[in-house]
Amino acid sequence: MTGVLLAGAAIGLGVYLLVLRFDTGTGTAAAELARLDASRARAVRDELVEADRTSDVSPRVRRVGASLRTAIETRGYRLPPSVLSDLAIMGRSVEAHLGMSVLGAIAGMFAPWVAMAPFVLAFGVSPIVPLWLAVLGAVGGFVLTSVALAATAHERRRAFRHVVSAFLDLVSMNLAGGRGVPEALASAAQLSEGWAMVRIRDAMETARLQGITPWAALGTLGEQMAVEELRDLAAALALVAEDGAKVRDSLAARAVSMRQRELADAESEAAKRSQSMLIAQLLLCVGFLLFLIYPAISKVVGI
Repeated sequence: MTGVLLAGAAIGLGVYLLVLRFDTGTGTAAAELARLDASRARAVRDELVEADRTSDVSPRVRRVGASLRTAIETRGYRLPPSVLSDLAIMGRSVEAHLGMSVLGAIAGMFAPWVAMAPFVLAFGVSPIVPLWLAVLGAVGGFVLTSVALAATAHERRRAFRHVVSAFLDLVSMNLAGGRGVPEALASAAQLSEGWAMVRIRDAMETARLQGITPWAALGTLGEQMAVEELRDLAAALALVAEDGAKVRDSLAARAVSMRQRELADAESEAAKRSQSMLIAQLLLCVGFLLFLIYPAISKVVGI
């Protein structure tokens, strides 16, 4: 029975791969245009993968991710906006993320076989158990990459908000010194080499080359990384960019409100950790009490 199931799974996988290999779409003009666009984008991504030497992901993994992205986009699917914003705040490409997801799925697929191999060989456990665990492990490994990305991006987004509050103070001080709004933004962004300030500086430099306003570039950056404070800053600067006094007062007030929010978030996080420590202490106390009363209970019940 086990051999029949494994053979059926192998045949089904082969048929699925053949369908993916020879599937050319619906044949409509829109589908053909989408396929051509995906092919052109794939060629561009392959060039970027070969040229990118600074990524922490190997080129082979990124090539796998590029192939998977092409297959997904050809069929009209896109990654969720939340995942794209997390990738933007982390400075990671979609190809690298998909490649790491594939690696996670492969690791999750083989981990149950490695863990269950002694039980299958020594105790005669049915191979169906590790087979189902391998399927669940592959799905879990693929999803776990996005979960880990979201957790890391959340912490990085909090750090970025802290830098934005300091950036607002610097811009306000430059405005108080008599500089205009574009000059104040550019000067404030030059005072640090941290990753967040570098992202802000690169965005404004790109805006200068493209001929758009710096606050429009900041709004685009906030949209990409899902940082509400940066989008609100861009909207406020777009409204009162001509009046230096109003801009200075507005930026100072926003910096104060952001610091108060960060303080509230820090206090909330500290309260959560205090509760976690309290629960751990209670569990230790319960275990110690059980250790103390076990001899008496064993004598009473005759264990």
